[in-house]
Amino acid sequence: MKKVVFSLLAVAFVTVFVSCKNETKDPSTEIPADDLAIADTTEPTSEFLYVTANSGLSLREFNNLNSEKLAVMPYGTKVKIVKAEAQPTMTVGGIKGAMDEVEFNHKKGFAFNGYLSKFFPPEQDISAKSYAEELQKTFPKVSFSETTGGTASKPSNTEILLLPTTQWHEAFFVAQQLFDFPKEFAFPEPKGKDEQIIKDSKPKKDVWESELHVNRKDDVLQKIAYVYKTKTFSNTITITKDGEAMKIERTEVVE
Repeated sequence: MKKVVFSLLAVAFVTVFVSCKNETKDPSTEIPADDLAIADTTEPTSEFLYVTANSGLSLREFNNLNSEKLAVMPYGTKVKIVKAEAQPTMTVGGIKGAMDEVEFNHKKGFAFNGYLSKFFPPEQDISAKSYAEELQKTFPKVSFSETTGGTASKPSNTEILLLPTTQWHEAFFVAQQLFDFPKEFAFPEPKGKDEQIIKDSKPKKDVWESELHVNRKDDVLQKIAYVYKTKTFSNTITITKDGEAMKIERTEVVE
């Protein structure tokens, strides 16, 4: 009986040894040294961001702008970030960014993160105060203040929204949607004249003035302002950097 057991153990040992030996020779299980050196170190994330491009954002097959377009993600879409690219690799429309791997409608692909924001976009006709209150539930550093001034014949109202970001384009897209200035005004590129005025090419009826004013210094944005005037009132929306935040200020004056 002992001889039988010993024989069975010996056969099992030889079988395992031969099996392991054959496996090490299988090319499909070998990992070249070069592959180990370029292993992907990008950490996956379950963060969600929102599309800020008015015309929608392309979902592409690979991480370059020339790859096949898989879909167009509409403005305001909540997109799951699979892998975020931390370092900017390209500039689109004056916005520095890179191609993040994202998931949309059960499709995975890549999208330019310059048109993705952590701030959900304002709903149509929402007030600045209500929008700030909604944001504060997720971003406690968001702040809002409101003051009145002017004179009895020309009263004014000023609203200030502070967003915890240093990105000019994020503040611009929020302000454009929140205060409803024309979508034809694209985000102004940092590089350009120190002072630039861009006029609305299709102003509404009875509008005296509809302009985007841009101030730069050494190709760095200093202030963006949208100026809107009619016979009865004027609106000025300014965007400036305030420390580690972006300040959006709207002043309305009754004429």
